[in-house]
Amino acid sequence: MTLKVCLAGATGWAGSALAKGIFKAEDMALTIGIARSHAGESLGDVLQLDGLDAPIVASAAEALQYGPEIFFEFTKPDVAKSNILTALRGGCHVVVGTSGLTDADYAEIDAVAREVERGVLAAGNFALTVVLLQKFAEMAAKYIPHSEIIDYAHEDKVDVPSGTVRELAHRLSTIRESQLDIALEDVSGPRETRGARLNGTQVHSVRLPGYVIALDVIFGMHEQKLILRHEAGSSAEPYVDGGLLAIRSVSRLVGLHRGLDSVMAF
Repeated sequence: MTLKVCLAGATGWAGSALAKGIFKAEDMALTIGIARSHAGESLGDVLQLDGLDAPIVASAAEALQYGPEIFFEFTKPDVAKSNILTALRGGCHVVVGTSGLTDADYAEIDAVAREVERGVLAAGNFALTVVLLQKFAEMAAKYIPHSEIIDYAHEDKVDVPSGTVRELAHRLSTIRESQLDIALEDVSGPRETRGARLNGTQVHSVRLPGYVIALDVIFGMHEQKLILRHEAGSSAEPYVDGGLLAIRSVSRLVGLHRGLDSVMAF
């Protein structure tokens, strides 16, 4: 069986790497791409892939006319939710790689997905090292009450924190809120320097040249600490295998599932 895939954000940094991975996969067909800046062109021409004749359109509504089964959302936070809901209502299962969606957004997406009996698999990051970091952090949170997250990204990333960190904070909230020995309202000095409280976890976002995506999860105990760190390089290649796994798995789901590990065996 060949899965017919629509890729939104097909010419972007991560999307173009995934497009090449889908094109090479024997069990997938990249039937349509979405990229407003290249609408009307051939995706094969834009990505220099001989044999790929998928057209590029400007919107999710146009893409649905090509009959995709799987819709992969890899665009921007300002259009992601609209794309996802349009794809669900058009009969597609959806994989979400776009960061910046809130818990309220995901609640709405889950409700629609269950209404139309389609699956949504949302992963803030498809890299295996991130999946492992999330699992290790969940293990640590069961035993260590004090923790904070530092979120690093390139200087022009507008969403704070990253989707990877939002997903991690959500996961940790299902275990416990991180302990604050001094409440935020009792600190002396600018409260903002203590970061933001996100799902019961303190999060600090850094945006500087030289970073792609990185994060530290720091757990502290008396006379000891545990630091879990993920750091991405400049290539989008680490996200391709996880993206392909998500495409192959999402049609088995109904409703929203967060995290690539929800379709992986540990």
